Amino acid sequence: MADQNSRPAPDFWPELAPVREAWREGALTIGRCTKCHEPHAWPRALCPFCLAPAAFERVSGEGAIYSFSVMRRGPQTSVIAYVTLREGPSVMARIHADNPDALTIGQPVRFSPHTGEGDDLAPRFIPISTTESR
Repeated sequence: MADQNSRPAPDFWPELAPVREAWREGALTIGRCTKCHEPHAWPRALCPFCLAPAAFERVSGEGAIYSFSVMRRGPQTSVIAYVTLREGPSVMARIHADNPDALTIGQPVRFSPHTGEGDDLAPRFIPISTTESR
């Protein structure tokens, strides 16, 4: 019988390959319009604001928790959140924290590179202290 917690590697669209590759290299990527210069997440070929061509752009990887939910399933705990990036757009993300119950709205977080296979459905962030940010 297969392990119930195992899951197959996600089947991504080829257009997101640069995003996933940047994650593995320790960088976070968003899209930015080449015409109106608006940033957006998820990166895509066309700007969602004016439909002009868009380009991938690596960003600071720092932001703040906008909203989050702590989910517990047996001994496993995971946190799904919306993180508002310093550059403007919000992204859905996983938060890896030693104490998920201590997380707060507005708490600074930093992008954390992916290390495992099959778990890059959302970028990962870790909490940082306010003295570390910037």
